[in-house]
Amino acid sequence: MNIGSIVEYIDQQKIISAVILSEAKGKLRLLNENSREVNFSEKRLAHVSEARLDTGLSKTTLVSHLKQVTEIRKTLSESINIRDLWEILHDDPQEIDISAMTMFCFDPPLTPDHEAAVIRAFFNDRLYFKFNKVIFLPFTEEQVEAKKRQIREEERRNALIARGAAWLAGLQDQEKVQGEPDPAVLKILKDYYVFSNDAEKSFLAKEIIRKSGLGSPDRLFELFVKAGIWDEDENLDLISLHIPTTFSDEVTRAAELLCKTAPQVFDDPKRKDLTNLPLITIDGQSTQDYDDAISLETTENGYRLGIHIIDVGACIRNRGPIDMAARERASSIYMPDDKLPMIPPSLSEDLCSLKEGKLRPGVSTLVQMNRFFEVQDYQIVPSVIKVHHQMSYTEANIVNGKNDPITTLYKMATVLRDKRLKSGAIQITLPEVNVWLDENKNIRYTKVDRENPSRMLVSEMMILANSLMAEFLKNNNCPAVFRSQAQPKQRIFKGVETQLMPNFLQRKHLSRAVITTQAEPHAGLGVPAYVTATSPIRRYHDLLTQRQIKAILGIGTPYSAKELDDILASISTAVSNTGRIQAARKRYWLIKYLQDFRGESFEGLVLDAFKDHYNVLLKEFMLESRLPTSGLKLKPGDQIQVTIQHADARRGQLTLFAV
Repeated sequence: MNIGSIVEYIDQQKIISAVILSEAKGKLRLLNENSREVNFSEKRLAHVSEARLDTGLSKTTLVSHLKQVTEIRKTLSESINIRDLWEILHDDPQEIDISAMTMFCFDPPLTPDHEAAVIRAFFNDRLYFKFNKVIFLPFTEEQVEAKKRQIREEERRNALIARGAAWLAGLQDQEKVQGEPDPAVLKILKDYYVFSNDAEKSFLAKEIIRKSGLGSPDRLFELFVKAGIWDEDENLDLISLHIPTTFSDEVTRAAELLCKTAPQVFDDPKRKDLTNLPLITIDGQSTQDYDDAISLETTENGYRLGIHIIDVGACIRNRGPIDMAARERASSIYMPDDKLPMIPPSLSEDLCSLKEGKLRPGVSTLVQMNRFFEVQDYQIVPSVIKVHHQMSYTEANIVNGKNDPITTLYKMATVLRDKRLKSGAIQITLPEVNVWLDENKNIRYTKVDRENPSRMLVSEMMILANSLMAEFLKNNNCPAVFRSQAQPKQRIFKGVETQLMPNFLQRKHLSRAVITTQAEPHAGLGVPAYVTATSPIRRYHDLLTQRQIKAILGIGTPYSAKELDDILASISTAVSNTGRIQAARKRYWLIKYLQDFRGESFEGLVLDAFKDHYNVLLKEFMLESRLPTSGLKLKPGDQIQVTIQHADARRGQLTLFAV
């Protein structure tokens, strides 16, 4: 390298002219056209000119000469039509050196400025040639088209980033939101807020946020609320877990058509007319999807108990659009602020619901019992049924001990439970907290004793029906959705225990419930085989099992064990997500309720002790949270008064300290 040589290098995607002031072992000291002295490696130079400047001149003079050189080379480079060159050269693509390419571009006489201008031109337009300073190779037509597509895509991406940044910036500045956001921008930002770096286009989201000046992506939520895009209580779990919240037009149309042309199954000779039986339903006050009913008759030797389940399959065709939508959801999801039904509401709350006074197809389990409420025999039949009276749990509790059939049904349920407990059943007795929003969106809750008479009554009737249906399927060698459970790792108590701590300890020691297509004992319930087929409106497992039972009875075709296994595998994620969402949403609303109780104290129960914290149950809300050890000496089972220090429902945070 010669002192005084004019060279060019690339800095931040720009070609810069400079003169060499000094050189030592490949390390150059340069003065560039911007009047800056920089250190540079000779290997990184883009062009070295034979032209030289006298480094003895003043710095101002040298910079002036460099600027003149730059302008000459820019002007020359702008005269080069790279596309025309490509049209001539691409049919026979060969490598072309810098000297030959300069001759293609300019007529003699040629100077170092012409050569440098070629490099500038090809550096600024890289669509048609591949080059590495001194060698040029024309791209093929296919390569050029691919690069054009890439350029168009980059332009679209940059335009999208600009639109998104402008919208976000405007949203921060305006008191009132104006204009609709670009749907593509909105999806990118939503996905990034929910999935963070796992979002498909997280890079674009980060660029939009950076250019908007937003700073932290955490602020996206408040801006979306401000713009009316999200509600302040938006359920982001539905987005993150990809839970469908609406039905497709095809499914909606199919449901509407079904309601207008309901299948005429009532004259089917395979169905038994049980419309004369006085069926009752017992459910929560807000229930609209009634899928089970009970009847009780007095016989010469005792009683005939009827557990009647709506026959959903009589209305919904297997593998039809409604059935596939139900399979995708796997279960209805019940939350304090919303309900996502497994099948469209026109079916779940009407045509497929056991509404009072309406004829409905059913699957009825008729159980013959003696005067001591011991099962003598049973029969499962396709039926036509009609509910005569719908009761709430509260109403049933009021008439228990006064009127039949509730009084007798409760006595029967007590005997059935005692029998299960003697067979080794494990009765976990924990209160349940129901949370809901009233008409003014105020948070309400009630603590429910799941062992109150009416709830226990219904629970035992359903356990009896499910265990008898499991026995029926097993005796007929028919695969179904059987539930089983091994013996607990440890038995903490026998019978019924009402204290909280033993129940929590026993729950921790329960074996994992298993779902298979073959019958096995269910130790937790104390029965030799068990299915769930009593809630086909809201659980796809139950609908599958109900179809298997009907197939044995001559209605429809049964699934094979492999078909059931495949379906169960396909819906397993949706089933587990249902429990996660319901628990998370209840916790959200309870924490939000407690946001107004900062500084208030509540009774807590220590469930677990760890090195740095205790796991404490707020008994009033059946809500678990951490309590720092902070020098406390506590053990599981201890009662303690705790105070709400901080509650943030959006972040799922609940901070306690000991009183």
